Amino acid sequence: MVAGIKGMLIANRRLDNQVKTYITYNKGHDWRLLQAPATDLAGNDIHCILPFCSLHLQLQTSENPYLSGSISTKASAPGIIVATGNIGSELSYNNVGMFISSDAGNNWRHIFEEEHNVWFLDKGGALVAVKQPTIPTRYLQISFDEGRQWTRHSFSLVPLFVDGMLVEAGTENQIMTFFGHFSHRSEWQLIKIDYKSIFNRKCTEGDYQTWHLHNKGEPCVMGQKQIYMKRRPGNYCMLGKDYAKVLSAESCICRAHDFECDYGYERRREGNCLPAFWFNPAVVSRSCSQGQNYLNSTGYRKVVSNNCIKGVKDMYTPRKQMCPNRAPKGLSLSTREGKLTADLHTNVTFLVHLDEGDSMRTNIQLDFGDGTAVSYSNLSWIEEGIRHVYKTAGIFRVSALAENTLGFDTTTLYLHVTCPVEHVQLLAPFVAIKNKDVNLTAVVWPIHSRTLTYFWWLGNSTEPVISLDGSISYTFTSEGMNTVTVQVSSANAILQDTKTIAVQEFFKSLLLSFSPNLDEYNPDVPEWRQDVGRVIKKALLQVSDQLLVAVFPGVPTAAELFLLPHKNQSEGRKKSEEELEQISEILASALNQNLVEFELKPGARVIVYITQLTLAPLVDSSPRHSSSAMLMLLSVVFLGLAVFLIYKFKRKIPWINIYAEVNQEKEQEMIGSVSQSDSTPKITLSEFSTPKEVMEKEMDARVKSKIHTKSDKSFLNSKLLIW
Repeated sequence: MVAGIKGMLIANRRLDNQVKTYITYNKGHDWRLLQAPATDLAGNDIHCILPFCSLHLQLQTSENPYLSGSISTKASAPGIIVATGNIGSELSYNNVGMFISSDAGNNWRHIFEEEHNVWFLDKGGALVAVKQPTIPTRYLQISFDEGRQWTRHSFSLVPLFVDGMLVEAGTENQIMTFFGHFSHRSEWQLIKIDYKSIFNRKCTEGDYQTWHLHNKGEPCVMGQKQIYMKRRPGNYCMLGKDYAKVLSAESCICRAHDFECDYGYERRREGNCLPAFWFNPAVVSRSCSQGQNYLNSTGYRKVVSNNCIKGVKDMYTPRKQMCPNRAPKGLSLSTREGKLTADLHTNVTFLVHLDEGDSMRTNIQLDFGDGTAVSYSNLSWIEEGIRHVYKTAGIFRVSALAENTLGFDTTTLYLHVTCPVEHVQLLAPFVAIKNKDVNLTAVVWPIHSRTLTYFWWLGNSTEPVISLDGSISYTFTSEGMNTVTVQVSSANAILQDTKTIAVQEFFKSLLLSFSPNLDEYNPDVPEWRQDVGRVIKKALLQVSDQLLVAVFPGVPTAAELFLLPHKNQSEGRKKSEEELEQISEILASALNQNLVEFELKPGARVIVYITQLTLAPLVDSSPRHSSSAMLMLLSVVFLGLAVFLIYKFKRKIPWINIYAEVNQEKEQEMIGSVSQSDSTPKITLSEFSTPKEVMEKEMDARVKSKIHTKSDKSFLNSKLLIW
C-alpha cells in the first residue's frame, strides 16, 4: 500500500513462472505493469516496451525499523516512492538499482546503481541516502529536488557501517542520528547531525506548487479529482509546520471501475460480476420477514472509500425489494464449539441456522434425542443458542425441524456424550480348553459409559482386535499360559486390565467353600483373595505342582481349584487323565471329611469344604465332557459380583500379607503353581497313597496330628492340614 494515497497498491504477482510488479489505483479493480524509465543513470536510452519489458520492484520491508527497506513511502510526502528493483521481463535480484517516482507510480527515474537506504527529511522536502550497511561509508547524499540531483556530504572521519538512522521531529530541533560501528569488533558509534543549517529559510507561499493525482492521465482516482500542494523541487526552504496536503477534492461521475464484485460474485473474463458456483443469489436472508423490504444485490458494490457520485451508481447499487414468503430451506444444526462430542452433565449449546425462509413466521423444533424436546415460534428466540444437559452417556440423534405454512425442512446430527471410565475389570476363565471358544468380557464403571471402544490384545498378537462391544469370543490354538489385555477408551481416558489364562487340552476342577467364620474377616479386596489362595496353594503343592487356585470375589467366600496335566505327556493322555482323576479323588476325600483347615488367627480356625453343587469331571475337547459349560457359568456368576469400590484392609492375619496400597494396578486374582518354584516340600504322585489307603490310615493320621500339634504348634498355624 502506498502511504498517503487511498486505493493505490503495488504488488508482485506470479504468472507463468514469472514474478512481475503491478500497480492499481482503485483497490485492485484494475492492475497494470510499471512503465520503465526512458533513460538510465548515464542518460542512455532504455528500450523497454510494455508488456514484454517493465519495471519490477522488490517489496520487502525492513526488519530494522531504522532502515528504509527495499521500498519507502511517506504519508507526509504523497506521490513519492523510492524502491529497489530491476528492468526486464520479470523480477530479478541481479543488476538491481534504485528508482524513484514523484507522481505516484506513473513515471519512474533511475537514481542509483547500488542499493541505498533512503530517508525522508522535513516531511519529504529533502531525501537522505546512505549505502547499504554491508559497505562502510563516510558519506551521505541529499536531494532537494525529489531525487533528480544529489549532493554528497561527509559525516564521519572513519568509514562507518550504518545500522540505522533516527530522525527527531520538531520545528526547532531538526536532528538526524546515525548509529553503527567502524568494524565488526568495535563498539556502537552515534553521530548526530543538525540538518537545520542546510535550509537557508522557511518556505513561503511562492515556494509551493500544485500536483494533480492521476492514473496515466486519468484524473479520477477513487472517484475524485485530487489536487495536492507540495514544495517546488530545488527550493532550499524548510517546511516547518505541517501544511494542507490536499488542496481540493472534486467527486467524479461513477463508472464501472469504481465498483467491485459483491460477496458471492466473481469477475469473469468479459468483465462482468456473475455468481460463483457455490453461491445462490436467490437465497434471501433469514431475517427477511413477509411485509418487509430487503436489498437485492446486483452483483456489484462500490469500492470502499470511493467517492464517486451519480453515473452508473443507480445501476450497480442494490435494489430494495419486498421480502417473499418462502418455505424453510437450508436448515443446519451444530454445537457452539463445532464438536460432535460432549461430557456428561455439562451444558451443550446447539446453534440452528436457516438459509432461506421467513424466520419470524417459522416454527423451530429441536429434539435432543434423550426423550426431551423444545419448540420456538421463530428464530429470534434462539440466536444465542439452545442449551441442554445430558444425564446419561451414549450417542444421541439430535434433530431440528423448521416449519411454516409453505413447507418444512429438517436436519440431524449425532452427538456423542461421553463419561470417563473410572475402573475396568476383565472377566475371563482361569483355564480354557485348546481350540474351543472362550468368552472374554470387560466390565467398566460407571456402567452407563456406552460410548466406548475396546482394544483386545490376545496371546502374543502385536495388533489389537477392536470392538464396540465389551465381550468377544476367542480361540486359543496352543497350550500354555496366555496373556489377555483389554484397553477401554472413553473420551480422553484409557484404562486397561490384564488376565492370564492357562490353556490345556483337558483339566480337572473342584469348587471350594469355607466355614462361615471366614466371611466375617473377608474385606472383599483382590489382595486378600490372593493371600488366601496362596495359603491353599502352598499346601496343595504337596499333591501336584500343576494346579491353579482362584478365590472368587463376594460373600460367601468361594474358590475354585484347577488341576492341570503335566507338561510332559509322553506317557500318553489316558495315563495323564488317570493321574488327575486319582489326585482329584484324594483331595475330594480329604475335603469331604473336613480334614483341610487352617488357623486364620488365634481362636479362629477355618475349614475348607468341597462344594456339593458339582464335582467336575475331566474336561477336554470331546463332546461327552459338557460340564465345562457349568463351570464357566459359575465362574462368570461369581466374578460378576466383583466390587469396584476398593478400600484399605488393615486387619492382621498370621502368615497372610495384606497390601497397604489398594489403589495399585489390579493383579490377576489367580494363584498358580504352574512353572513356579516354591520352598514348600512336594510329594510326587508315585509316593502318594491311593484313595483306599488314605481311608485305612485315617484314624492313625488323626492320632499323629494331635502329637504334632503339641510339638510344633506354630507349624500347624501356618500350614494347611491334609490327611
